[in-house]
Amino acid sequence: MQTSFSLSHLILISVAYLLLLFGVAWVSERGLIPRWIIRHPLTYTLSLGVYASAWAFYGTVGLAYQYGYGFLATYLGVCGAFLLAPVLLYPILRITRTYQLASLADLVAFRFRSTWAGALTTIVMLVGMLPLLALQIQAVADAIGILTLEPLQERVALGYCVMIMLFTILFGARHIATREKHEGLVFAIAFESLVKLGTFGAIGLYALYVVFGGPHQLEIWLLQNQSALQALHTPLQEGPWRTLLLVFFASAIVMPHMYHMTFTENLNPRALVSASWGLPLYLLLMSLAVPLILWAGLKLGVSTNPEYFTLGLGITAQSEVLTLLAFVGGLSASSGLIIVCTLALSGMALNHLVLPLYQPPTEGNIYRWLKWTRRSLILTIIMAGYGFYLMLGAEQDLSNLGIVAFVATLQFLPGVLSVLYWPTANRRGYIVGLLAGISVWVVTMLLPLVGNLNGFYIPLFNLVYVLDDTSWHLAAIASLAVNVLAFSLFSLFTETSPEEQSAAEACAVENIRRPQRRELTANSPQEFAVQLAKPLGGKTAQREVEQALRDLQLPFDEHRPYALRRLRDRIEANLSGLMGPSVAQDIVENFLPYKDGAEGYVTEDIHFIENRLEEYHSRLTGLAGELDALRRYHRQTLQDLPMGVCSLAKDQEVLMWNRALEELTGIPALQVVGSRLTTISEPWQSLLSDFIGQPDEHLHKQRLSIEGDTRWLNLHKAAIDEPLAPGNSGLVLLIEDLTETQVLEDRLVHSERLASIGRLAAGVAHEIGNPITGIACLAQNLREEREEDGEITEISSQIIEQTKRVSRIVQSLMSFAHAGGRQHNLYPVSLAAITQDAIGLLSLNRESTEVQYFNLCDPQHLAEGDPQRLAQVLINLLSNARDASEPGGIIRIHSEVSEQTVYLIIEDEGSGIPKLVQDRLFEPFYTTKDPGEGTGLGLALVYSIVEEHYGQINIDSPTDPETQRGTRFRITLPRFTEASEAVS
Repeated sequence: MQTSFSLSHLILISVAYLLLLFGVAWVSERGLIPRWIIRHPLTYTLSLGVYASAWAFYGTVGLAYQYGYGFLATYLGVCGAFLLAPVLLYPILRITRTYQLASLADLVAFRFRSTWAGALTTIVMLVGMLPLLALQIQAVADAIGILTLEPLQERVALGYCVMIMLFTILFGARHIATREKHEGLVFAIAFESLVKLGTFGAIGLYALYVVFGGPHQLEIWLLQNQSALQALHTPLQEGPWRTLLLVFFASAIVMPHMYHMTFTENLNPRALVSASWGLPLYLLLMSLAVPLILWAGLKLGVSTNPEYFTLGLGITAQSEVLTLLAFVGGLSASSGLIIVCTLALSGMALNHLVLPLYQPPTEGNIYRWLKWTRRSLILTIIMAGYGFYLMLGAEQDLSNLGIVAFVATLQFLPGVLSVLYWPTANRRGYIVGLLAGISVWVVTMLLPLVGNLNGFYIPLFNLVYVLDDTSWHLAAIASLAVNVLAFSLFSLFTETSPEEQSAAEACAVENIRRPQRRELTANSPQEFAVQLAKPLGGKTAQREVEQALRDLQLPFDEHRPYALRRLRDRIEANLSGLMGPSVAQDIVENFLPYKDGAEGYVTEDIHFIENRLEEYHSRLTGLAGELDALRRYHRQTLQDLPMGVCSLAKDQEVLMWNRALEELTGIPALQVVGSRLTTISEPWQSLLSDFIGQPDEHLHKQRLSIEGDTRWLNLHKAAIDEPLAPGNSGLVLLIEDLTETQVLEDRLVHSERLASIGRLAAGVAHEIGNPITGIACLAQNLREEREEDGEITEISSQIIEQTKRVSRIVQSLMSFAHAGGRQHNLYPVSLAAITQDAIGLLSLNRESTEVQYFNLCDPQHLAEGDPQRLAQVLINLLSNARDASEPGGIIRIHSEVSEQTVYLIIEDEGSGIPKLVQDRLFEPFYTTKDPGEGTGLGLALVYSIVEEHYGQINIDSPTDPETQRGTRFRITLPRFTEASEAVS
């Protein structure tokens, strides 16, 4: 007795399952499921199980009955495509992600730069997929008819279409403005694939262990029923399994639902690695149950068509649970394909049929208009599938419907392969080839299907074509052959446009080239927004520009030509994902155009080439890898060169700015590379621009003032051909920083001048000494001879006193000039006396700052050392203190003692010494004074003399924390005592 189910019961189950499917998508989008699960490669792999539609769930059993083991081609073809992922799927994924190509029509329109190619692809895909959509509707309607034993297929089909329209809109047409991946959809389809695998596997296990009683009993049954086993082998020897293999190989790429899940909804490119073996494994598990279900149906004598053995097995066995599992599995397979397929087809129709003919009004919300238009298209497509189902009258086998649809999509295989591997293919060849191939398909497969024709006569070949199990593959091969022949001939004998050549280079496998580097008419993101507001409206344009800037991590005030070209490309890619590549290209070319060749500059984009080489670095092997290593070595050499290197294009766009130039100018390479030389900051812009305009190739010792600091530079330039643009001469500039060398030379010259002055002073002092001695003698004689004359005696005494003063000054000059070398004879040195001598000597310079010296040293404080050398220390320190003081400033010198040490402290009220400078203050040739005013040797000499005396010198600056002024030098020297005198 056959079990029957009520219609309301089945409707309730259907609604409950679809609600469950929607709930799975909803909770995943709300973040209630961990993101690592949603983004896991296994989830992505399972989502590709959308390939196993109702035709795979029901129809493959019928296909096995009809073609034997040839049914495996259904799975092996797809497996072959995914096993070839590195040369087939990865390149397409790269292109789709880079240029936001959401469908096969987008890919074709982008590659051939043709609105007609995209529109024709969309129309052919819509017509070709109608049999597959009708198949899903028929499978569900037939299943409900079989279970209810009532002829309600048409009403059931309509109700199912209404439900699936609602859930399709809820699944994928809610967030069209965001252009984000539909994570909820991916997770829900992955769940749906698990349901299919679970139910199909359960039915297969039931057939094996319940119907047959285990593998051993199955083997016995097969031995007793050799015809069942022979039926599976015979078609392989002479059947169309090779054609099936080709058809299903192509379906993995060109079917809209497979393209959508494989490329458009790919959350992580690395997940394709797992899918390349995970999907074949999934399909293998699905295929294992097919022969088991077929043999179980034959054994039990299931009354249904072999295509519905999956469903009829439970009915014949009177198992409600098994029957409902088969129904839910078929419902899941059907709904998953319709949802994804109509989403993909609606996007294609919107981008390539609606938008090229009608642009949404700019004053409205474009995103809302796009969303509701796409929803309308979803309804239209599903109802078209229902209409096609009604036209066929549910009289066709599922396998026939599926094969007709798959052969139609086979016509896109030449176009897809040409995208990757045939750069010279053009739009004319593609369009003519597709029209030719699809025309053969319409005549040989679609018309017989729709018109229920048994066959027709082909006069050209004197052949009667009959559409049956043995002839459909002839139609498939004929349509593909005509397609390829027309495609090839027209592509070879017609010209390819420059736009197509550029797109072909962008799509070619392992391509590292880029369209030409040109100058845009818009010079800022704000100008981009103003121009895009004309076709998109102000709010939409601003939003698109901001989104592109965020994607590229560029600032809103960006002005570099290279960055603006990247921004333009990104906006085109984003608009392509929203409105299709044809519309996006038209908008960008019309409203964000490049300057004409006459007013702009055209060459290859070296920046893009560099970036692409970095992306491909890990994939380059052999000679390409060695060349890339050599390129990296040369580039690193230029980057690490201790001399500034700047490479300029003919239009003065900066191509290179190495690290030494970054340090010299303070301008980071990320800020200047890709911009014009005229946009860099002063004084570098004027310096380099003036040098470029001069005929001289070398300029030496150019003086440059930067914020009060003077730098000396050597400039060199050389002409060099730009990469990939012979005849376009750019420039390489070398900037050598000579500042330290120049300062050192100035100091050495000044030191030599001072040394000469010292020698001159010593000679002058020696020559002055003799006449001064004579004057002193004459004055002394005059005083002795005229002792009775008080006035003459007083004048003579004054003359003698002044000559003694002159002698002391001369002696001080000679002592200072001849000081040097370590002195081994140590004497008691009065700090007060040598301080007074130093003050007296410094007072001779009337051109220096007028300051007040206060000698507060105790005459009893004696140091052990060389008085001349220690006087030189005081002269240098007091001279520096005077130079740092304001006019009228006070300098105090005092002394302190301890048991074995005497301290000499010099304090001023001057500008102080910065902390950063104090560490280098005693280095030779280091000075904070301008060139010509200091040698940088004075304090170094002070340190050396103090060290010779086994002393120390310390600095405390500033001494006044409030005013941040004043410096204190504290010199520690050995103290002279009676004990030390006895030792010496």
